[in-house]
Amino acid sequence: MRQPEIPTQPERRDFVKKAAAIAIGAACTAVPMAAGVAVFLDPLRRSAAAAESIKVTTLESLPADGIPRKFSIFANRTDAWNRYPQAPIGAIYLRRTADKTVEALNVVCPHAGCFVDYMPSRSGFFCPCHNSSFGLDGSISDRRSPSPRPLDTLEVEIRLGIEVWVKFQNFRAGHAEKIPVA
Repeated sequence: MRQPEIPTQPERRDFVKKAAAIAIGAACTAVPMAAGVAVFLDPLRRSAAAAESIKVTTLESLPADGIPRKFSIFANRTDAWNRYPQAPIGAIYLRRTADKTVEALNVVCPHAGCFVDYMPSRSGFFCPCHNSSFGLDGSISDRRSPSPRPLDTLEVEIRLGIEVWVKFQNFRAGHAEKIPVA
C-alpha cells in the first residue's frame, strides 16, 4: 500500500524573501505615486492671488487735457503649472483729472466682457458689441445701455510724486455689482 503524500511546508526563508520583496516593491511604487499626486493637486493648494498694484506709467505721459489714454497691463502671471514673466493681463484707460489726480477705468465692458473704445467724437466710451455707452468718468451715458453697471474703476496711487500705480483686477461681467474675478 502506498502512503499518502504529505504536502511540503514552505520554508521560513522563502516567506521572508517574498515579504521583503513585496515591502520593497510597495515602497518603490509609493514614492513616485505620492510625488505625482502632489504635483497633480498643486493648483488646488495655491491660494488665489489678490489684486496687486502695478506700475503703469508716469504723470508726464498723461496729458493734463483729461483725455483718456489706453495702457496695457503687464505682470508676472502663473497658471496651474506655468510661469509667464511680464505677460499682458489686461488694459486700462487712464486720465488726469487734476494736477496729481488720475482716474483708472478697466477696458472691459461690464455687460458682456467686450473691450470698450474711447470715442473722442462722443466724449466717452463705446462698446461695439451691444452698444453700451459710457461717459468720460465711466458712468452709463444712455439709459437704453444694456450694461448693468458703469465701467469698473480701479484704485490709483501716485508714488514718488510721478509714478502711476494701479491696483489692477477684473470683475465679472453681467452683474449689477462689482464682483472680483479670482
